Amino acid sequence: MLGNINAVANLAVKDLAVARRFYEDILGLAQIDAEGDEVVVYRSGNTRINVYRSSFAGTNQATAVTWSVDGDIGRLVAALQAKGVRFEHYDIPGATLEGDIHVTGDMKVAWFKDPDGNILNLIND
Repeated sequence: MLGNINAVANLAVKDLAVARRFYEDILGLAQIDAEGDEVVVYRSGNTRINVYRSSFAGTNQATAVTWSVDGDIGRLVAALQAKGVRFEHYDIPGATLEGDIHVTGDMKVAWFKDPDGNILNLIND
């Protein structure tokens, strides 16, 4: 029923001004819409990400958004580090850590957080 319909990621934040600086200046996302001081909509590839103000910001303890980066993960991690992004390290059975990138076979993943603690990641595809 929903298999052919695009989905949209929703990220709760406490302060839209802080979130804007992160998503626009650090991640380089382009704003495509907004609803006053409550929601900013970004384009990421062919998808959308809604960043909205909520008192529940930062309560998700799982990955909220994944970017599939087609093998460019090392370059992107370095570029984000240069902009001040700190990467998370997790104890994942069977994975090794190469710098800030978790490696399991051919899969490479790097996790980081936005200013509200939303967990985001890059994965090679």
